[in-house]
Amino acid sequence: MNASSVTLNDVVAAHRLLRDRNPLVQCLTNTVSVQFVANALLAAGAAPAMVDNPEEAAGFAEIADAVLVNLGTPTAAQVESSRLASAAARAAGKPWVLDPVGAGGLPWRTQVAVELLANRPSVIRANASEVMGLAGAEGGSRGVDSSAHVADSVDAARSLLDRAEVVAASGEVDHIFAQGSTVKIGGGSALLQRVTATGCALGALTAAYCSVSPSALIGAAAAHAHVAVASEIAARSTSRPGTFAAAFLDGLDAVDESALRELVRLD
Repeated sequence: MNASSVTLNDVVAAHRLLRDRNPLVQCLTNTVSVQFVANALLAAGAAPAMVDNPEEAAGFAEIADAVLVNLGTPTAAQVESSRLASAAARAAGKPWVLDPVGAGGLPWRTQVAVELLANRPSVIRANASEVMGLAGAEGGSRGVDSSAHVADSVDAARSLLDRAEVVAASGEVDHIFAQGSTVKIGGGSALLQRVTATGCALGALTAAYCSVSPSALIGAAAAHAHVAVASEIAARSTSRPGTFAAAFLDGLDAVDESALRELVRLD
């Protein structure tokens, strides 16, 4: 597969399937983002389930259509749940997404993320510094923030494809890597960086899209395109982060085939 095999028609078709099927996404995400991620999934056309306790994590992963593991505020219990849910998802043939928040900048969570790679995520969704940190490179991480450019993470991202089907590195232009393929998604709004949990929401949407798409590459590309277009729609009505947060949720709901065909920048 090469980059040209992910087309705008693929993105439109994935979006249509998302709305038609309303996939259930189990979210093991950080405490800062729980409500926003749930609302983002609902607005986009999916269904959230914030089941992150060890007693239920594996069983629910077998029921859900997809799983998100986000390491933003990991506790011992949530880490155990993440291990159980990701293993159960893999065993059940369900897609799961790893968002290794802070990888490379915080040693314990970096090690946890590396351990979770044994369950082979469908997609690693991260910023450039996290991709480099997870791959063992120097990423310039500032806790959970990125100070590296996506172009700096290309080699690291490709090295991770031995342990994940797709690696998606977010930046000014998102780069999505699969074996033999690189897809770039441009556009979006700078206000995404001024509202917490927008990246977490992208991880959850990536899981949702992977559950309805013919490949993880198409699923990841469709999720990134949906978020970019929604943020552009939101930025038309506001230039401030507080109102943008609400407008972004509205934008996720407003995205339709017409908006995708007009605004998606796919390379």
